[in-house]
Amino acid sequence: MRRAFATGNFAVAEGAMTAGLRFYAGYPITPSSEIFEYLAEELPKRGGVVVQMEDEIASINAVIGASWAGAKAMTATSGPGFSLMAEAIGLAVITETPVVIVNVMRAGPSTGAPTKTSQSDVFQARWASHGDYIVPVYAPWSVQEAYDLTIKAFNTAELLRTPVILLSDATIAHLWESLTIYDRGEVEVIERKIPKKVSDEPYPPHKPDEDLVPPMPIFGAGFKALVESLLHDEWGHYSPTNSVYHSLVKRLVDKVVKRLSYVYEQETRFCEDAEVLLVSYGSTARTVYLVIKELRKRGVRAGFLRLKTLWPLDEERIRSCCPNAKKVIVVENNIGKIYMDMSRIFRNQDVFPASVLSLELPTPSEVLEAVEPWL
Repeated sequence: MRRAFATGNFAVAEGAMTAGLRFYAGYPITPSSEIFEYLAEELPKRGGVVVQMEDEIASINAVIGASWAGAKAMTATSGPGFSLMAEAIGLAVITETPVVIVNVMRAGPSTGAPTKTSQSDVFQARWASHGDYIVPVYAPWSVQEAYDLTIKAFNTAELLRTPVILLSDATIAHLWESLTIYDRGEVEVIERKIPKKVSDEPYPPHKPDEDLVPPMPIFGAGFKALVESLLHDEWGHYSPTNSVYHSLVKRLVDKVVKRLSYVYEQETRFCEDAEVLLVSYGSTARTVYLVIKELRKRGVRAGFLRLKTLWPLDEERIRSCCPNAKKVIVVENNIGKIYMDMSRIFRNQDVFPASVLSLELPTPSEVLEAVEPWL
């Protein structure tokens, strides 16, 4: 274990290396570029490879290939680059490829404001690609959590054989705070399952174990396996039938939902006596926490729910986290996206949006202005 003073971007890079990152491919784009720069200097010292690709499309396809060669792999980008990765995210889903994709959110649409912050990519992270699937999404609110949730993202990817998205933002990326960096033996690091032995005989490489996750053969290690992006059966053969379609898509979703207790994380504070619950996530939650303490000084019994996992949501844990709250106010730096989820989940309470559209970390006065009409 060692202590450091670092930014959120540096923490992501260190977390990835702690989790066992061996291959990084990327293309420079603010406000994520420091992840690439830091890894370009540090990862080769630890036996890894860093490659600058010609664009974000090549980057994500390179990390998918590296993962099939047995390497833990990651790429990082921002909104415009993440848009370019959408098709390959679907490829990683249907081929069950464990990769980590970091999206450091910035203001948009389009080129937007390259160095300014936002939380507008929440839905894009969930549903960037077409088709039915669930990709886990994590959102840190501090430098330490950028490190911790990067490790969690790798563990989730390896455990479930799925792409996982770390949804940071420009504020967290460039924030300087103290950071505890752990040695490999001091933190849980999950490795993927591989088939127990190499065989010359054909075998169904997509046949799942009881946890719905198939062991993953490694290219170049003697396994004979067909990896197909088309709708495929357990042997990897293209099979456009209702039974195969239902079986494959349902398993891709269920393998994540079945481990919801592992994938989903949240934090609550002041919920014992709260009559008003404020919900937030990422950098904006930092300001919301200060506002809650101010409201409580004024006699408003306000509670705090911070989502660390933005997808999938554990609706029962969310609904029961603050049992006496009569009002729910959702504070986020976008037009009100998680608000839509909270309206559904807290269906027996009054739920209000408190959107703060800001190119900087929302100030306490801005959050108060958005919250006070609903108190």
